[in-house]
Amino acid sequence: MSWVTVATADELTDDVPLAVEVEADEGPLELAIVSHDDKLYALENECTHGKVALSEGDVVGCTIECYLHGGAFDLATGEAIQLPATEPVRVFPVRQEGNDCLLYTSDAADDSLRVD
Repeated sequence: MSWVTVATADELTDDVPLAVEVEADEGPLELAIVSHDDKLYALENECTHGKVALSEGDVVGCTIECYLHGGAFDLATGEAIQLPATEPVRVFPVRQEGNDCLLYTSDAADDSLRVD
């Protein structure tokens, strides 16, 4: 796939996750888009511990915390950094062009890298 618009900057509030769904090569994909410190992040919208939407959690520093059990993930890498979460979430390249937030959803190996 190529870059696709998933949201507008007007829809984002700093440190408040926004749930979006996009059509990816593997089918529908639920994501949490986060604007934090003038950067955009896109993570798979499901905690790897409790199968709960991360978009309903809190952004604390450069992490997103699952509201149900408190597992936390690094926004940039998806790494699980707080128990009970131990497995990372996938992250996707995301960038802003004008008012559009664009996401790259290809299954290529570089999907684990965030693009500023």
